[in-house]
Amino acid sequence: MISTRQLRYFVEIAESGSFSAAAERLYIAQSALSRQVRELEQQLDTLLFERTARQPRLTAAGVAFLPRARNLLQDLEKASDLARAVGQGLRGGLRLSHSSTVPLTGTLLRRVSGYLHDNTGVSMEIAQLSSEGQLEELAEGRLDIGLLRLPVLRQHEGLCVEPLLEEPLLLAVAESHPLAEKASVSLDELRDEAFISIPHRQRGGLSYLSAELCMAAGYFPRPARVVSRKTTQLQLIQAGFGIALLPRCMQDIAPASLRFIPLSDPGCISTVAIAYRRDAGPLVRQFLGHLHDSRDA
Repeated sequence: MISTRQLRYFVEIAESGSFSAAAERLYIAQSALSRQVRELEQQLDTLLFERTARQPRLTAAGVAFLPRARNLLQDLEKASDLARAVGQGLRGGLRLSHSSTVPLTGTLLRRVSGYLHDNTGVSMEIAQLSSEGQLEELAEGRLDIGLLRLPVLRQHEGLCVEPLLEEPLLLAVAESHPLAEKASVSLDELRDEAFISIPHRQRGGLSYLSAELCMAAGYFPRPARVVSRKTTQLQLIQAGFGIALLPRCMQDIAPASLRFIPLSDPGCISTVAIAYRRDAGPLVRQFLGHLHDSRDA
């Protein structure tokens, strides 16, 4: 079988014009160079050079073989560079998903944009899934990175879930709501309000956290006639169906008519977490490293 060494030696002789010059540039003995070329010619069953007293000349077969040999070496170099870049996490594709309450705005959008700006060989496919859906997709290997809200109730073997950033929870109300003009509100003031986001017994996330905070204040949130755990809750609040405790980033995608009011109670903080497989490859690890560096900056 023809080796890359033989191809490289053949091209070097053809370009330098002599065996001695090629041997010098390749840092090998001329006898070793000649032996490799003879073996190449034997495998091709044809001569590639006419050996003359002055300098070797390409035969017709050598002339035909030279450009293809060059192309083979160039393709091999490109393939090697690609494999090296992918192996080092410098090229490839990432599949990222985020929950509806973790919109790619503000800080998160800047971090993702910064990563893609610094890593031009990486592409990214972004979708929106529930926290539970993300964990299932990660466990099945159909997703690389998940962005979700803590707490996570169901644990998956082989997955890591790490806190990424924190942000305050705000009260979201329609502009016509009696609380809309207040500078701040306490959880106790929301005791009789209708919440459009009620936790599911098998799901964590923002609705679960909201219920925990209300229960710490002495009551379980009263469900509105229409409830939702998705971004449609913004429209439900706007329509006057009820209220919700939402992270600050939701202001970026909320209708302008909604009012977001700070909560006076301590501990009203929501955590965004990043989820990934424990056996994640170098591309995922490199992305995680960028997010952690951005977080610490």
